[in-house]
Amino acid sequence: MATSSVAIEVTGLSKTYDSLTAVQDLSLTVQTGEIFGLLGPNGAGKSTTLRILITTLKPTSGKATIFSHDVEAEADTVRQLIGYVPQERAIDRFLTGREHLLLLGDLYHLPKEEAVRRIQELLKLVDLEDHADRVAKTYSGGMKRKLDIACGLLPNPKVLFLDEPTLGLDVQSRLNVWDYVRRLRDQGMTIVMTTNYLDEADQLCDRIAIIDGGTIRATGSPKELKAGLGGDGVSLTLREGDPGVHEQLTEDIKGLPFVRSIRSRERGLDIRVDAPEKALPALFEATNRIGCHIESIEYHRPRLDDVFIHYTGRSMADASSSSDSESAG
Repeated sequence: MATSSVAIEVTGLSKTYDSLTAVQDLSLTVQTGEIFGLLGPNGAGKSTTLRILITTLKPTSGKATIFSHDVEAEADTVRQLIGYVPQERAIDRFLTGREHLLLLGDLYHLPKEEAVRRIQELLKLVDLEDHADRVAKTYSGGMKRKLDIACGLLPNPKVLFLDEPTLGLDVQSRLNVWDYVRRLRDQGMTIVMTTNYLDEADQLCDRIAIIDGGTIRATGSPKELKAGLGGDGVSLTLREGDPGVHEQLTEDIKGLPFVRSIRSRERGLDIRVDAPEKALPALFEATNRIGCHIESIEYHRPRLDDVFIHYTGRSMADASSSSDSESAG
């Protein structure tokens, strides 16, 4: 991964709609040739940030540059440097894959010969060569997403923006998209993507920014963020019908020297520990001492969801459920 120069620099970016603040004082730097992910639940501010960077939305305050070009003052120049794959597909069901790309080539004012050459290269890149002349309504979800990516790559961008690139895809199609994105990164392209899939951020991104409530809570590589938590996780699920046992067990174990943190949830505790070989026997001893019945116990190395909980106070699943409820209301 080439990290010798800055591709994107964002400083103090904010976007407010009437009384709603979608993004607040957001700052980040993306290096040339890396896959940078904005990780967060629906409604966190990821897509708003992306729309500002691709010049389709003006910020309320702050500044963003792409290769030193201001996205607001030099929008036309920025658009010549970027490609964009939106979350919502804009595919005409009755055009073939090749016809989509040819139409887009005309919109980009690409010379005919260059457009034909680029389209053939892209169809090969996304494994659509054999399906290029089929109408899009016969494509699977994964094939449509490949066509989306090819459309985003047609102008030969220096920076590619992907908004939820694998949303709604089956597992194999997701893995295929990941492979294409990695291949583009290996060829020197800078990629910025939004996702609310923890595994996608963990497996695909060189660095991520955890965004929640319109603000960045943490930035770093998935490995660095997980290592930064320290310790391992122990999740205890307790039998129903033990009133007050959460508080009693929490009080009993919080003073143990190898317990770093304790988080209570509806039917149990999530505990971060050092020295699991000492922690597990001591936790069992504590539950037996107060007559607490364990329904299940899970031990795991630090995960991205643990990182999200650490910085936001809730799990990604809880955050997504909350966001869905708010949007429904």
